[in-house]
Amino acid sequence: MGINRMGFGGDPGEDVTSPQPAFMGTETQQAYWFLGSLVNLRVTGENTGGSLAVLEHRNEYGYAPPVHRHLKADETLVVLEGELRAELDGESYTAGAGGAVFLPRLLAHSFLITSPTARYLTLHTPTGFEAFTREAGTLEDGSGRPSQAPPTSEELRRIAARYDIEIIGPPPRL
Repeated sequence: MGINRMGFGGDPGEDVTSPQPAFMGTETQQAYWFLGSLVNLRVTGENTGGSLAVLEHRNEYGYAPPVHRHLKADETLVVLEGELRAELDGESYTAGAGGAVFLPRLLAHSFLITSPTARYLTLHTPTGFEAFTREAGTLEDGSGRPSQAPPTSEELRRIAARYDIEIIGPPPRL
């Protein structure tokens, strides 16, 4: 069994390529208004060969995305500040600062911000969610507010489907 640079086994003669190191300074990162959330694209698929995307979200009390599931990607939420209630296939879990929630592909989920404000990371493996954010969102222009309205529910469903995300239902409520 061959060993690639990441230390994992592979078949002899297998052409294994690894992502190249990359530095993503804040001057090259983009921010988008996405469904009422300010989202900074910290690490994108362009930086990691499609293996990982890291997005930083800032939300206020009561924010919640529609119930949805990712058909081909896993998602992890890491709460940096504040608190959220994760809704996972009908079960509720609370995560505060330092807490994390792993959401395997195909799991119906959403979350709800239960503190005055919250800041959290989402990690997506493989990537694609950042492209969804770009298409469904609006580039932050420095004004501190979105420059256009978010997509309608039907538009959001169509855009999400292009990125293997299925919108299942409305956002959870407080």
